[in-house]
Amino acid sequence: MNDTVQTPNAPAAVGAYPHARRVGDLLFLSGIGPRTPGSDTIPGNVYDRDGRLVAHDIEAQAQQVFANVRAVLEAAGARWEDLVDVTVFLTDLAGDFKRYNAAWTAAFPDPAAAPCRTTLGITALPTPIAIELKCIAHLPPR
Repeated sequence: MNDTVQTPNAPAAVGAYPHARRVGDLLFLSGIGPRTPGSDTIPGNVYDRDGRLVAHDIEAQAQQVFANVRAVLEAAGARWEDLVDVTVFLTDLAGDFKRYNAAWTAAFPDPAAAPCRTTLGITALPTPIAIELKCIAHLPPR
């Protein structure tokens, strides 16, 4: 079985791809960022008078990206607890890792029940966001 998942409760994709695709018992989420569904605003971004990004709040973006992942999971009939693997992309690994790690720990307080995680520092993402998650969830058979 191969089903695509789209939901208005998560930000629209910035390209031609679904929010997620279910293949058998696995759900593969496309990269999910912290844009606010409906408005595409980015929580915690601070711009100067000329519209240039000058700062971001990784905690605010982490909370929104978690909410967006939850929305996609729910649209697919999955739960937060069904996540098995998460790849985290941070545009400022040195500056944001400690605060992101605290947000992760609040979202997954029991390391034994948390999904596996890999965190990478990258130079840019397609929109002016500081974080993106790539997730895999395991779903019970239909």
